[in-house]
Amino acid sequence: MGDKKEIPLALLNILIRHTDENHILTTSQIIEKMAQIHDVTLERRTLYANIELLKKYGYQISDWHDNGAGYYLSRHQFSRSEVVLLCNAVHASHFISSSESNTIIRKLLETQSVYDQHSFRDSVYMPNPKKTDNRTLLRNMDILSAAIEERHAVQFTYLHYNNRKKLEPRREKPYTVEPRFFVFMDTRAYVVVTSDHHEGYGHYRIDRMKNVQITDTSFAPLRSPMDAYQYASGKFYMYTGETVSASFRCRRSVLDHMIDLFGTDLIIIPVDEEHFDMHVRGSADGLLLLAQQFLDSVTVLEPEELREKVRERIRNSLKEYE
Repeated sequence: MGDKKEIPLALLNILIRHTDENHILTTSQIIEKMAQIHDVTLERRTLYANIELLKKYGYQISDWHDNGAGYYLSRHQFSRSEVVLLCNAVHASHFISSSESNTIIRKLLETQSVYDQHSFRDSVYMPNPKKTDNRTLLRNMDILSAAIEERHAVQFTYLHYNNRKKLEPRREKPYTVEPRFFVFMDTRAYVVVTSDHHEGYGHYRIDRMKNVQITDTSFAPLRSPMDAYQYASGKFYMYTGETVSASFRCRRSVLDHMIDLFGTDLIIIPVDEEHFDMHVRGSADGLLLLAQQFLDSVTVLEPEELREKVRERIRNSLKEYE
């Protein structure tokens, strides 16, 4: 390395890639790696001066006075546990394609030493076969973010799976909506929208959107901005349609599931040691699906219309099995 101005960058590269609290390098080891990796001969005084220079510009470098062993870069951006948590969350998210997940995970792991990178991939990383085939999620979010900031409508093609398990357009005509918020529910990413074609809110899965484009049509800010999660909380399983109030009698064994679904604000009334009642608001179709999913543990008390729909579903299902 001919230019001495590159020495701090080379030193920082070694500290980032080859040190952490479990892998501390001595002065001699750093000088050796500088020669091996960057082809530069470094004196001890020069090394000390550049360590101090990096510290001056905000890099948290633990030295012999701190640890009694040598030098390592403290992960003040992300700790190892934080990176592992984020990598696993990205990897487990079905709405992020495999290629996009790999890119995000690689960038996160690059904040850690090579030892932790290998440790994560060897012990944690497993293929996720449920990943979406649509690879435009991140691009979609970039465009939607700009549209929300600029208050411009967007146009896009909405996808669904066909019988061959391939994503295809739901209809030929593009959708045009006014994007308002992002919300993450049911392990998926949605954009909450308004439209000049109908009142109220709607939502679309961002991973099912394709050919997203910002239009020239602008829209006004909301008169009474609504929290995105307040909207989503009433759309159980993110179903659209009429929102209704309903009461259920539940077995105590599903209480954890109900709190996971509705949050700790859920209103519950103990009935006996084995049962409790709960009162919720949500889309009628979503609540119907809830009653079906927990058929042996959850009974609809009211409204009667929802009880009758459950009865009808049960009768139809019995016919299929007879």
